[in-house]
Amino acid sequence: MEIAIQLAKHIRSLYFGKNWTAVSFKETLADVDWEEASKQMGDCNSILTLVHHTTYYMKVQLPVFDGGELVASDKDSFIHDPMTSAEDWEAVKNEMFQVAETYASKIESLPENIFDKSFADEKYGSYYRNLQGVIEHSHYHLGQIVLVKKLL
Repeated sequence: MEIAIQLAKHIRSLYFGKNWTAVSFKETLADVDWEEASKQMGDCNSILTLVHHTTYYMKVQLPVFDGGELVASDKDSFIHDPMTSAEDWEAVKNEMFQVAETYASKIESLPENIFDKSFADEKYGSYYRNLQGVIEHSHYHLGQIVLVKKLL
């Protein structure tokens, strides 16, 4: 069993459906409109902020797959432009799904012997740790989105 194929499968099922948790970004966000996505409930992040946040971490890791550096900031991962229309929301979702597919495709193309190697720098740990971390992180925030949706 190739680790790359399995990790890519996890990303795709998390974003597009058919995973163990029976919940995905695509299904969860299908009936959320732009105003709901923008609305903040109490101290919770908005759905828009959580979508941006999870997409951010895939985007900053993509250059590493091509030999680039990891340049990321937790603070920046929560900063995004405001939405003012349904078109803006569709663009945000489309970008997230495109990034998720690109991320999964990049993972699939990784050689099997890379997963115990340093991800951009030793301080970040291994490729496996970082890729599995994005999956866990995204599942965590998808759970938050489900709960925020219920509060709305």
